[in-house]
Amino acid sequence: MPEAASASLSARADTILGVRWPARARSGRLARVEAGLRYAIPVLLSCFLACLVGLSVVHVRGERTEIVAAATTEIEAALRLAVLPGRAPDLGTLAAAQARAGRSLLLVAADERILAAHPPLPAGTDRLEQAIGRATAPMTPGQGTGVFDLTLPNGEAALAAIQQLPDGRRLAIVQELKPLLAGWRERSRDQTVLMGAAILVILGVAVAYGLQSRRAQSADRVCEQIRQRLDIALGRGGCGLWDWDIPRGRIYWSNSMYALLGYRREHEFLSFGTVNALVHPDDGDLYSLARGLAANQTTVDHAFRMRGADGAYVWLRTRAEVVPDSADGGSHLVGIAIDVSEQHQLAETSATADMRLRDAIEAISEAFVLWDTGNKLVLCNSKFRHLHALNPEDAQPGRRYADVMSRGMLPQIRREMPESGAATARTFEAELTDGRWLQISERRTKDGGYVSVGTDITSLKRHQEQLVASERELIETVKDLKRSRRTLEVQTQQLADLAERYLDQKATAETASQAKSDFLANMSHELRTPLNAIIGFADVMASEVFGPLGSPRYTDYCRDIGESGHYLLSVIDDILNMSRIEGHRVRLAPREIPADQAVGAALKLVAEAARAKSLHVGLDIAPDLTVLADERALHQILTNLLQNAVKFTAAEGSVMVRARRAGDCTHIFVEDTGIGIPRTILPRLGQPFVQVEANMTRSHKGSGLGLAIARSMAELHGGSLRIRSEVNQGTIVLVRMPAPTAERLAQIAAAEAPDTGAQETVAALREAAGATRRREMARAAI
Repeated sequence: MPEAASASLSARADTILGVRWPARARSGRLARVEAGLRYAIPVLLSCFLACLVGLSVVHVRGERTEIVAAATTEIEAALRLAVLPGRAPDLGTLAAAQARAGRSLLLVAADERILAAHPPLPAGTDRLEQAIGRATAPMTPGQGTGVFDLTLPNGEAALAAIQQLPDGRRLAIVQELKPLLAGWRERSRDQTVLMGAAILVILGVAVAYGLQSRRAQSADRVCEQIRQRLDIALGRGGCGLWDWDIPRGRIYWSNSMYALLGYRREHEFLSFGTVNALVHPDDGDLYSLARGLAANQTTVDHAFRMRGADGAYVWLRTRAEVVPDSADGGSHLVGIAIDVSEQHQLAETSATADMRLRDAIEAISEAFVLWDTGNKLVLCNSKFRHLHALNPEDAQPGRRYADVMSRGMLPQIRREMPESGAATARTFEAELTDGRWLQISERRTKDGGYVSVGTDITSLKRHQEQLVASERELIETVKDLKRSRRTLEVQTQQLADLAERYLDQKATAETASQAKSDFLANMSHELRTPLNAIIGFADVMASEVFGPLGSPRYTDYCRDIGESGHYLLSVIDDILNMSRIEGHRVRLAPREIPADQAVGAALKLVAEAARAKSLHVGLDIAPDLTVLADERALHQILTNLLQNAVKFTAAEGSVMVRARRAGDCTHIFVEDTGIGIPRTILPRLGQPFVQVEANMTRSHKGSGLGLAIARSMAELHGGSLRIRSEVNQGTIVLVRMPAPTAERLAQIAAAEAPDTGAQETVAALREAAGATRRREMARAAI
């Protein structure tokens, strides 16, 4: 394509998608200097205004200077006439000759007194200084002072001249400037108004030019944006814009159309012949399309191929409409061309796939037929025609089922198996007269038709006969398995004997554990009895019921005896609790317990010790928070933790108890500001008899079982206990307990039902063994 082989976008400035701007100048030189004129015209207008204002000011000032100069010349002439030789000055004659608005004549004596004045001066003005003020020119006697400027006592500017007369007197002429400049001021005012109007008009023209230039630039930018967006939209959609100017025979293509075919733009418009040469010869030409448009055809929907830049043809579908042009009275064919190459390739691919499908159906060994929703034949293979004795002409696609089957012959069926399948499908077997077996499967398709496949299963049927023979052999194998079952029953009896022996050994172990428990209980009783007596007598002696003891030290001794007895009693209780936990003799009865109630009950036991050390005890428990735990076990856990917190916290410290819900668990935090725990001891803490302080340096009493009991109790509930501590900073103990959920409450209810345990299992095994023996005896008797 010669006109589209190179890229040149220079002609795009005056059009937008093929529509030319009517107001744009066609001169290339003016178009090039247009950007410079946008800035040069405002500068020229500014210079013109500056020159105009300057000239006006110079003119006004020059006119004023001329008026003042004329008045000065006139005053000097009057003074020369007044001092002509041989003639005494006549003030009246001079006044008549010099009658001007604002002009005064004064005859002054040598001592500065005013001898005469015209016009007359106000009363009380008899000195020259009072009349004209303090003059800036010298007032000394002489030939004359010339004309000079002065300011009168009333504040008006004036011109004055003083001339010495031959008789020693002086003649003064004073001319006020205001009357002289009255006409000048009026002319200056009119000229200023005229100048202001001209300046406003010129500024208005400049502003209008600037606004119009800005609007033109904005319009250009908007048009460029519209063009770019349309090109992007058309390019993304695989479309190209066509604008065929029919009378002029030229065609406009959008950038997307060039990109669609792989060409580059050289000119704004393409000729009719250039575009027609790109059309594939088998798809017609643009001349026939033009003739159709001439025959009052208003719309076009045509598919054709056009040659691309790489020589390959691209399928295009053009949809356009004839649009009249109001500017020149002609007609344009405007529309879009869409790339439909993929659709054509898809159609060709579908045709190829359909041909391959028919070949594949023909190649299969089964009789295949497909019917549509109207029971019309879609396709079938030669096996189906051979089975029903049909000619290719009889099995033409589109014929109804009754018509096709009436032309053929149904196969001879000797035996038919029962149907099986759902409502949309069925499968049955038929034995033909020649001894072959067919399995016919019919299935409904999604569009309402159905497909039928007839498979030759003769070999499968023969194989089935072989399977029947194999079944007989399998029966014999089953008999062998029964004999093996008897052996397993004997082994079951032996297993039952082993289970019974295990129960006996378990009972022996439980007896030993019970003996240990009895020993600990007897030891507890034996130790508690003397301890109670020791504690009781120590209290009686400390209270001096039967009289004073004598020395005050006895009271301290009695108190120490009582405290030691209580401490020894608590140690014995901890040892017994730990032994029960290790012996798995602790039975829990979990139930739903309010957290605030459990914490409050534990705080009552340590309240006195906390008050004695002035500790601050705080609570932060979430409302309506509950715990699923054994009440006594939970009380023991909280009591042990709170006692440790109070015991290891110095005076004026604080102890805080927090409780929160965390998923399906409840977290209880016991925090204190005590001595803390070294990190080396933290891994071993919670084991029996492990203490925070060393045996040689510890200052707090304790058996080391409190945390071990608390940890064991928490783990029995399915929870845990964790400790975080810093030396001299405090300790935080987290107790994680299960929260009451519907599943856990159901499990607790099920666990409360009677449990027969392993004894029922042994009984069941014994019953099975007895039944086995009875069956063997019955068989032997037979």
